[in-house]
Order: sequence, then C-alpha cells, then structure tokens
Amino acid sequence: MFNSIDALNAFVHAAQLGSFSAAARHLGKSQSTISEAISQLEIDAGLQLFDRSSRQPSLTPAGTRLLSHARHVLNSHADLTHQARSLQAGLEAQLSIVLSDTFQSLEFEALLSEFASAFPLLRLECLVGEDQDVLALLRSGRAQLGLIRALESDEADVCRHPLPGRTEIAIYVGQQHPLASAGTISSAELAAHRELKLSSYSETMPSTHSPRCWLAPSYLMLLEMTLRDFGWAALPSWLVQMFGQNRLVMLDVPTWPRAVHVDLVWLRQAQLGPAACWLIEQIKATQHQR
Repeated sequence: MFNSIDALNAFVHAAQLGSFSAAARHLGKSQSTISEAISQLEIDAGLQLFDRSSRQPSLTPAGTRLLSHARHVLNSHADLTHQARSLQAGLEAQLSIVLSDTFQSLEFEALLSEFASAFPLLRLECLVGEDQDVLALLRSGRAQLGLIRALESDEADVCRHPLPGRTEIAIYVGQQHPLASAGTISSAELAAHRELKLSSYSETMPSTHSPRCWLAPSYLMLLEMTLRDFGWAALPSWLVQMFGQNRLVMLDVPTWPRAVHVDLVWLRQAQLGPAACWLIEQIKATQHQR
C-alpha cells in the first residue's frame, strides 16, 4: 500500500509544515508534485488524509492516526540506508565481544555508551567466558574481541592491551560453612574442605584437582554454589558485593585477596572492522591518559 518513500515524505512534511507549498519548498519540489504524491497516497490507502475544504489543508482524523506510522517508516528507511552505506564502507555487520566476570569498570561502561553513539546501527553481541574459553572463541571466529584475566605467558597469535584499573579476587564461603567463623585459615585447612573452582570448557581435567573439587565454567555459577554452602571459592569481590546477597563471608587466608589485571585481546591476524578498531584505540587512549 504505502510503497513510496517520497509520498510518505511529502505527507509527513505537509502535515508538519502546515501546507503543501511549504512542504514543496522544504523538499525542493514543485507544489503539484507534492499534491500528486499525497493524492496517490490517499488512493493507495483508501482514506482521505487531508481536509482541503479550507485554504490551508488540515489533517483528517485518519491522517492524524497514520502520521506517526509514516514517521516510523521513514525513520526505518533512513536506518536501512545508513546501515547499507556503512556496510559498503566496510563497517562490520556485528561485533562480538567476550566479557569476563573478573572485570567491572565504570570507565569501560562509559566507553560502551560512546560506542553506542558512534555506531548506532551496529549489532553488538556480548558473550561471557573466562581464561582459555575467551581465546577459544576468538580462534574459532565466534568473537572478535575479548576481555580476559591477564595471561601469564604470551600467546603468539594473540594481541593484548591492558585495561585500566584492576579487580580483586578473594576466597569466600557461605555463612553456614564450617570455615565461616574461623580466624586466619591456612592452605592445609582450606584443602580439608571442598573447593569450588573455575574450569573453562576448553580445559582438560587437571590432575592437580582434588577429587572433592567441584568445577564450573563461570564465576556466577561458582557464586551460586558458594551461597548453597557446597564449598569455598575464589570469587571476584565486585561480583560478591553485587550478587552475594550479603550472605557470603570473606576468609582470612594468607596471600589473599589477590589483585587481578584484565587485558583486551584479539587475534593478531584477524581482519578487524572499523568498530572493533575504534574500541581498541579508545581503550589505548584511556590507558595513556591515566
């Protein structure tokens, strides 16, 4: 029915500016062209959109009802055109980022707000992974960028850049756990109780794990298990503060809590698009300002 963007544009501008002649001047067309476009739109719709009984046409009730829909179609058409031009210019259709629960940064959240403004039509996918799972998602092509707990050794195919700030990981138990009321706890005392340990999907079963150790691929799962008093776990402190419901106890263990740094990583040979490159450069610029 409404198959002409030009006709919809004429309708919206005539309604907004109050006359066909004003719409014609604004759009750089003749008044007869605007009148003909709107008349054809009325024929297609089977409705009278303007009351022409007075000198200045005014919207009919039907025209008033359809005006917001016409604006919506024009906005969608503009978005479609902008997206097509962005793709022609090389902008990736989607950017997938793997996020780590070790990291919470207000600076990074603010950067994502700038990212949303800079690339309003880009589809952003946020995945969650830790350690080797982040690298596996990059290497498989499933994601282009990742946040990861700083690697202990260099990976030949991985570029990395440290993010500003750091997070803290401490050892926690539920309030009913036997260790909850203890003082300073030794490693031997910890070993006498079940450990709830992070284990990535891509990790093979390490022989160093105790048979009593329970494994999970995400810190949120470990936190839930800790809340149920299944054992003790090393958890990001920000995650405990936000989701621990004030029901977890931080244990006093030598060498804990520990500071954890987080890197932004991507594959060295990856063909990154403009949005991914923009995000990398902005993070680097933030680091240089500190």
